[in-house]
Amino acid sequence: MTYDLLIIGGGINGCAIARDAAGRGLSVCLCEQNDLASGTSSASTKLIHGGLRYLELFEFKLVHEALAERERLLASAPHIIWPLKFVLPYEQGGRPIWMLRLGLYIYDHLTWRKRLDGSRMVRLSGNDYGAPLREAYSLAFTYFDCWVDDARFVVLNALDAKERGAEIKIGACVIEARRIGDLWRVKLTDGQELLAHSLVNASGPWVSKVIEDVLQSASQKHVRLVKGSHIVTRKLYSGDQAYILQNSDGRIVFVIPYEKEFTLIGTTDVSFDAPPGPVTISDSERDYLLSVVSHYWRVPVSREEIIYSYSGLRPLYDDGALNASVVTRDYAFDLDVAQGHAPALSIFGGKLTTSRRLAEHAVNQLSQFFKHAGPAWTKEAKLPGGESSFEDAYKTLRRQGPFLSEGEAYRLARAYGARATRILKNARIKQDLGRDFGCGLYEAEIAYLKEHEWARRGEDILWRRSKLGLCMSASQQQALSAFMGG
Repeated sequence: MTYDLLIIGGGINGCAIARDAAGRGLSVCLCEQNDLASGTSSASTKLIHGGLRYLELFEFKLVHEALAERERLLASAPHIIWPLKFVLPYEQGGRPIWMLRLGLYIYDHLTWRKRLDGSRMVRLSGNDYGAPLREAYSLAFTYFDCWVDDARFVVLNALDAKERGAEIKIGACVIEARRIGDLWRVKLTDGQELLAHSLVNASGPWVSKVIEDVLQSASQKHVRLVKGSHIVTRKLYSGDQAYILQNSDGRIVFVIPYEKEFTLIGTTDVSFDAPPGPVTISDSERDYLLSVVSHYWRVPVSREEIIYSYSGLRPLYDDGALNASVVTRDYAFDLDVAQGHAPALSIFGGKLTTSRRLAEHAVNQLSQFFKHAGPAWTKEAKLPGGESSFEDAYKTLRRQGPFLSEGEAYRLARAYGARATRILKNARIKQDLGRDFGCGLYEAEIAYLKEHEWARRGEDILWRRSKLGLCMSASQQQALSAFMGG
């Protein structure tokens, strides 16, 4: 088969482009060398947000676009995206009150807002928001952004693409792509050869490497790699609010409720000059995050309280900024096309929040080469499982599976939304779900993930399709990996 579009990379950009293109009637093949969201897209701060601090960099267009997308994405997948209130303590000697007021006013009004409340100033004395903070903090501002299960967001885009006709190849590494007239001939490590009329390089941190080594080409645009690291502790405070903490270096650190029993702290911004690949948190990054939180917290947070950490490389579009924390979070394209030759589009930058818009923009550019391509369609479309509200999905699941505990039903409804009942199938009692691997993960869910969501290994389920690795013991994790065959 000859595809209209072949995509290299199974992160959020590649999967969102596959979804958009398949929905316009194009034949699509996506190749991912590892697992979906196995790189940058699962190493995020788990937010769909406008980027409040980008206003200081005068990135008004980016913030406006991100805020508009925040509303659209919240409507498209209410089971994996939901409102999150942030508390911004006022720091003496930091950004002045007038600047915070002005920034939040602009943030509230830069685009339309249907589902989220606006910002407020609050007194922390006697307020639950001030409970974890030192007494020196008496004033704060609150505002809303959104939480997202980042890896599931990627998987749902891939699943929607598949259901619209796209082929998703996992464990498929592209090693060579050559133009043959108006076609690309693409070779995989397993010896397969694929043909496509156009190619998208959505390989994230590897975008420049793919251009040079796989496409044997060059680009005037460049990617700048920035390492971002996060730490996870046991729950540090009560309440559902998150905190945004200003540091003396001008950067901010988020402190976020995570998977009910934990707290997520991040992120760092460290320039990364080595070739892209797996990365881990450094001692200095760990100490940086702990120092920022401990500066604000009544009870300092120590290294011993960290139970997990993760790091990722953000492939930012290189706009020449000297400081990693001020490199633009916007995206750029490089469309390589010559008369009579197959086009190739390389993606530089991007983020979870603007992924739908990025995909729409990318397919708009490629549609000029395909007369049969339909119009843009994703703006009001639901992602799989988002066909109903989370509350309705949860109630339906409880009716169909009364044998599930409240916690089990909540997790399944959060992960799968309106499709959670598909995991139960015809189960009448809990034993019908098969073996219990711990933390409410049953064989029936594993079978669903293998059949419908490309899960192949234990880590795919533990850290991407779910975050159950946080609560499962080492022996339970080993048993799951053995069951999955690796």
